[in-house]
Amino acid sequence: MNDYVYVGRIVNTHGIKGEMRILSQFERKTSVFKPNFKLYIGIEKKEEMINTYRVHKEFDMVTLKNYTNINEVLKYKNKPVYVKRNDLHLGEKDYLYEDLIGLNVEENKKTLGKIKEIVYNKANILLLVEGNKKFYIPLKDAFIKQVDLKNGIVEVVGGRDLML
Repeated sequence: MNDYVYVGRIVNTHGIKGEMRILSQFERKTSVFKPNFKLYIGIEKKEEMINTYRVHKEFDMVTLKNYTNINEVLKYKNKPVYVKRNDLHLGEKDYLYEDLIGLNVEENKKTLGKIKEIVYNKANILLLVEGNKKFYIPLKDAFIKQVDLKNGIVEVVGGRDLML
């Protein structure tokens, strides 16, 4: 597993006081977007600390400590934002959606395919599974019976019905 986890992208600035708009679909936003939490920005993963946070429309709005002017943060526009996995304090059985990519999908001990991608739409979060056919499984308890990261298996219910 990767030490850094992608949480979104800085898509623009907002106002003149150094506030930035982050477009994020990260599932644990409440753990990350809060004052004094460390973010790592860009490919070089420059460490910065959140000063303030708020939600505005579909954006997560942050200011960083030691930045008070739009001109100081313009360098971060269009940059990816990461956090360290260890800073998320995940439990032994906890996982992130990105951890599911590459796992085998099984139903009744029969392999249906591998998870290739996580797809976000307005209604559901979907797992794109590729095997003999491509199909989607909603990431919901009604379909996901068990996630076994240790053995690389996602046990599903009703997967064959979704393959049609």
